[in-house]
Amino acid sequence: MSISTKYQPKEAEDKWYSYWIEHRFFRSVPDEREPYTIVIPPPNVTGVLHMGHMLNNTIQDVLIRRARMKGKNACWVPGTDHASIATEAKVVAMLKERGINKKDIGREKFMEYAWEWKEKYGGIILEQLKKLGASCDWDRTRFTMDEDLSEAVIDTFIHLYKKGWIYRGIRMVNWDPQGKTAVSDEEVIRKEVNQKLYYIRYAVTDGGFLTIATTRPETIMADTAICINPNDERYKHLHGQKAFIPLINKEIPIILDDYVDMEFGTGCLKVTPAHDLNDYELGVKHNLPVVDILNDDGTLNDKAQILVGEDRFAARKKIVPMLEEAGSLEKIEDYKSQIGFSERTDAVIEPKLSMQWFCKMPELAKPALDYVLKGDIKLIPEKYINTYRYWMENVKDWCISRQLWWGQRIPAWYLPDGQYVIAKNREEAFELAKNLKSQISNLRSEDITQEEDVVDTWFSSWLWPMSVFDGFKDPNNDDINYYYPTNDLVTAPEILFFWVARMIMAGHEFRGEVPFRNVYLTGIVRDKIGRKMSKSLGNSPDPLDLMEKYGADGVRVGMLFSSPAGNDLMFDERHCEQGRNFANKVWNAFRLVKGWKVDDSLDNNNTTAILWFKSRFNEALGEIEGNFAQYRISEALMSTYKLVWDDFCAWYLEMIKPAYEQPIDKETYEATVSFFEDVLKILHPFMPFITEELWHDEDIFGQRSIQDCCIVAKMPEIGQIDTQLLRETELVKELVTKIREVRQSKKMSPKESLQLLIKSNSGIGYDSFQTIISKMANISEISPADSKTDSAIAFRVSTDEFFIPMEEDLDTTAEIEKLQKEKEYLLGFLKSVEAKLGNERFMQNAKPEIIENELRKKADAVAKLKIIENNLLGLAG
Repeated sequence: MSISTKYQPKEAEDKWYSYWIEHRFFRSVPDEREPYTIVIPPPNVTGVLHMGHMLNNTIQDVLIRRARMKGKNACWVPGTDHASIATEAKVVAMLKERGINKKDIGREKFMEYAWEWKEKYGGIILEQLKKLGASCDWDRTRFTMDEDLSEAVIDTFIHLYKKGWIYRGIRMVNWDPQGKTAVSDEEVIRKEVNQKLYYIRYAVTDGGFLTIATTRPETIMADTAICINPNDERYKHLHGQKAFIPLINKEIPIILDDYVDMEFGTGCLKVTPAHDLNDYELGVKHNLPVVDILNDDGTLNDKAQILVGEDRFAARKKIVPMLEEAGSLEKIEDYKSQIGFSERTDAVIEPKLSMQWFCKMPELAKPALDYVLKGDIKLIPEKYINTYRYWMENVKDWCISRQLWWGQRIPAWYLPDGQYVIAKNREEAFELAKNLKSQISNLRSEDITQEEDVVDTWFSSWLWPMSVFDGFKDPNNDDINYYYPTNDLVTAPEILFFWVARMIMAGHEFRGEVPFRNVYLTGIVRDKIGRKMSKSLGNSPDPLDLMEKYGADGVRVGMLFSSPAGNDLMFDERHCEQGRNFANKVWNAFRLVKGWKVDDSLDNNNTTAILWFKSRFNEALGEIEGNFAQYRISEALMSTYKLVWDDFCAWYLEMIKPAYEQPIDKETYEATVSFFEDVLKILHPFMPFITEELWHDEDIFGQRSIQDCCIVAKMPEIGQIDTQLLRETELVKELVTKIREVRQSKKMSPKESLQLLIKSNSGIGYDSFQTIISKMANISEISPADSKTDSAIAFRVSTDEFFIPMEEDLDTTAEIEKLQKEKEYLLGFLKSVEAKLGNERFMQNAKPEIIENELRKKADAVAKLKIIENNLLGLAG
């Protein structure tokens, strides 16, 4: 196979991914091997690939490919989540473009359109993951609204209801007025926003006014009390009195409660139980009425009495001049505060009292907490254990109903008199309904109606590790018994509670064991100045564009270069460029070896180099294995990168490389080819495409069979490590570097051969390294030296002394003086650069490229100082 001068990622990616699919390398069925299982965190069917997906799925693919090469039966189950709120919003928007209103067509027809949308767009993100190289078992692709998975959701609801853990009731919930549905606490994004604080005057029954500060003047019509702190001396005279709501002149009581913060605002609180969670709890405590003035879409209803039909924010703008005109607005101040936004629609969340379905959590949470505290499930990094414990010990009942049509419909069936039964279908519901004590005579099946709401999307995805293996439909099937519990879950910390924790709960409740052993929590992908990547900021690159530019392998490496578990990744596109350069480095190293001619008659004079790299490879393999064992994926990549780029390419290949157009001996060549094969194996999980491409080069590796692919090659095992040889070689590498520094400082050509005198105090025998030193440093002669001569440049490596004789006598005093001046200049220069880098104002305001330039100046100065120090040390004798 001819190999091009430059690696062509696109060509290799298309070719090998198709090949892997065609020959079913990703396919997994139960057998006698040890299973290794990952279930994908199912992306929303509305989604397209973003940088978070790239990081998450790259890590999963690295783990699954490595397990496959370790001889395990690797199974990575893909799939998508139906994402009730987001998908319904997309379908409603699609219908609106066609001039169709959701309510006009009814539920059944709407669902037809929703499925049509899903079939057209729902698989986009999975196809994009294939571009990344994701080696999922695509035959196992599942969707959270597949018939079997939906049936599991309904069975789960019925099971928990029968246990008394699901109930229906009126509670304060987070209401999304745009999606017109309740959302969970975890689906509310808190953002700090600039607001106004309105100081409104309420008339008091016995005369005078009471001023209250509020950010929501449009809700005053829903006030049912004013609350003051009983210890507040300013308002002692108001105890037992009443006040009037401005504009509508409605009388409300003034109540006392030490909940009120006397320091905030005016120390008076308007109590609006229908529109604030804390006010609701205060209202329950004081037996206050509840006045809900908002419709489901966020407009004011008839109970508001004024501004009826206006949107809540339009009403806020309009009520301010009305209050001014009435003399009820004292002043307005700028104010910053945290506001909740719907994660799905970005609408401002409205606290709302609503009839909903809830799942009791304390009984489910306790065993799920115990699994983590006992170490049956490991959270990586461990810092999240405390967060997890706090959530689980302070868990609230889960609002599981959503006011949507797209999703699994709640299996509740209502009688005309309001009673209900829980059943899987109408027939079962009718039988149960007939047994209820009802005033409805001659009840017919068509008299009962099913609940309109669907369950929360998370109520289906919490079953994911079991339902993808049909663990509900057939609880004892071969797949669930073999693959469950799964091994590793890779996901984001922000869904630790409302997905990870709930999967643990479900695993315990329905199978009595954990759903996975380890949870690897990735960080947030941020830009290089620390901002979270988002479309609105315009700082998030398109992953597909990145792969087009740098190749999938380059992007994978770029994503992993700085992504330690649980810590945010400061993404810089230059990381991808570095990844592409790494791929090119491997490619060019392969071309170098491929271009060598082999001469069977030549003796091997590279024994030391071969033995060194064999030991270095085994040492690095131990580091890589150790990093993987601790889930330090980024560090495992860095160990691999340094081994390949520095040790293999920069040192080993240079050590054994024959002279220009000269042949290489067979023994060295075969050892190098074997090393290259092992290098490709350890690189494959990180860079699957280039490794597979090189793996099949017939000139170097011979013809391989269909099944003899890098994707299933046996990962190398750690062999013997000669620690003394490794230590001595490091000193030799340092020696070569020092000789090169001498050349640089003396402006000597690398082509000019030099003589080297050695005074070894360490006992190291440099004879075995003579070939390496001569080749790497262009040394024509290596001889022992008893002492330094005046005409030689001297330096040390560890305790050993080295001398390079010069043709002319060296004026040591003058040389030392010259070096001291250079040292003083560089120290001053370094001080000024460090002062700039230590200036907080400069670091905050300077452009990234300017900061980078200053960092380069610092590194350059430090490197030059090191050379000068070494030269001074040598001259000092």
